[in-house]
Amino acid sequence: MNRIRSLALIGAAALTAGGLTALATGTAQAADVNVARNGGFESGLADWTCTSGSGAAVSSPVHTGSGALKATPAGQDNALCSQTVTVKPNSTYTLSAQVQGSYVYLGATGTGTQDVSTWTPGSGGGWQKLSTTFTTGPGTTKVTVWTHGWYGQPAYFADEFSVFGPDGGGTDPGPSVPGAPAQPAVSGQSADGLTLSWNAVGGATGYHVYQDGVRVRTVSASPAQITGLAAATSYSFQVSAYNAAGEGPKSAAVTGTTTGGGSPHPNPSVPKHALTGYWQNFNNGATVQKISDVPSQYDIIAVSFADATATPGAISFTLDSAGLGGYTVAQFKADIAAKKAASASVVLSIGGEKGTISVNDSASAANLANSAYALMQEYGFSGIDIDLENGLNPTYMTQALRALSAKAGPSLVITMAPQTIDMQSTAGGYFKTALNIKDILTVVNMQYYNSGSMNGCDGKVYSQGSVDFLTALACIQLEGGLDPSQVGIGVPASPSGAGSGYVSPTVVNNALDCLARGTNCGSFKPSKTYPGLRGAMTWSTNWDAKAGGAWSNAVGPKVHSLP
Repeated sequence: MNRIRSLALIGAAALTAGGLTALATGTAQAADVNVARNGGFESGLADWTCTSGSGAAVSSPVHTGSGALKATPAGQDNALCSQTVTVKPNSTYTLSAQVQGSYVYLGATGTGTQDVSTWTPGSGGGWQKLSTTFTTGPGTTKVTVWTHGWYGQPAYFADEFSVFGPDGGGTDPGPSVPGAPAQPAVSGQSADGLTLSWNAVGGATGYHVYQDGVRVRTVSASPAQITGLAAATSYSFQVSAYNAAGEGPKSAAVTGTTTGGGSPHPNPSVPKHALTGYWQNFNNGATVQKISDVPSQYDIIAVSFADATATPGAISFTLDSAGLGGYTVAQFKADIAAKKAASASVVLSIGGEKGTISVNDSASAANLANSAYALMQEYGFSGIDIDLENGLNPTYMTQALRALSAKAGPSLVITMAPQTIDMQSTAGGYFKTALNIKDILTVVNMQYYNSGSMNGCDGKVYSQGSVDFLTALACIQLEGGLDPSQVGIGVPASPSGAGSGYVSPTVVNNALDCLARGTNCGSFKPSKTYPGLRGAMTWSTNWDAKAGGAWSNAVGPKVHSLP
């Protein structure tokens, strides 16, 4: 891609090298105030103007609070969002914001002196702080501050937009960041929950609750009911207050210990041969489903997807109730419990095509393990699915999954859904991770779709869409160190489920027969059979339902009849 050149400022005044400040930092004076309004986007787009309707207030991802800006460039519009702030003449101001995305800009015009701008070519999938300073002219009382993306780039996000400096008067600069909640206390302990309370903080809009260092709740007031905890287990809790100015410091930590008792969410055993289906927590044209609508043919249901958070490695989950026709969290939890009572496992999938979760050090590995376990306890998930399509670090992903296993115990379900390129060699990060956790791994359901031609275990090249593609590539995993019970075949449920690589259920069943029984093979026939083969996976139960259940009705009985 060609290097993107610097932008022309508002009003077509070209940026000069002197006007472009790369990630500058500034420190506000003690008496300074934030003259920007609604910088946390807690009140939607109030006080903001975005070109061509390019901006929207969203609830995820956010850096702090409950809102952030999402703005999407389109055509000749770079998704510029701005507001005019009241300033004091001959004064210095520090402009800053947390941003996420590629080629995100931040700047000020109409300063009366040197207009300024700063930018980042990319935030690496997480939040990055942009900051610069400007000085107003002798007659300047209004300055326009702005942020924007770049032509042809995806949507960007912004949060915690601030302009700190002398109060110019005539505006309500908004609240200051709230202080730390005092006197956190635990009460009402049971086998799977407790009550956390604290003193109210003046000026707070709401409160974030942290469990073992991971944010697990956002509430409007004390107390907070914490549920889904393990019996006879101690947890550390902290609380922070937030408002439009940002999130304040955390409270002192308080420890709460649940009472004894059995697990509130016992996990069933995964059957010898299992059918896996991804369930969509969004509406993209496939049939909208509740968990209870997923057919009983499916032994493992992967809920798609977990959300990234501002904490590296940590995940959260938000049910898309509006997009799923009013499906409530209470119904969702009850449906998971019912599926588990019927011997199905429900896991939370991490990643997907647009997943931004990164585990690259010990801290982020611990964050993933802690947050995943908290979500398992809250919703009743039996485990997690790793579907990171932008690669992974095998050292720290192994560390995270082993830490999660230590917390969850032997009934933990771990599934993986790598792309074909990820499993061509045992030297790849995905393959290394699978082998590293072989003793706790349930199944690898490689995605045999949206793929180019790949090598089979015989060294020959195979194209997607055939029995040979499925069997020759599965052979690499079967001969590369994975147990047959840890290998599954992942395919789309219908042509609409993927860009390419759809095969009919007959082709899937022939591949299963070839690998498990040595029958119905194509030109490639493995040197031995693998009767312990785990089964098959599909994207998704929703696309399967859209096609009348043709995939699960055909492949499910074949999987369950394997030797």
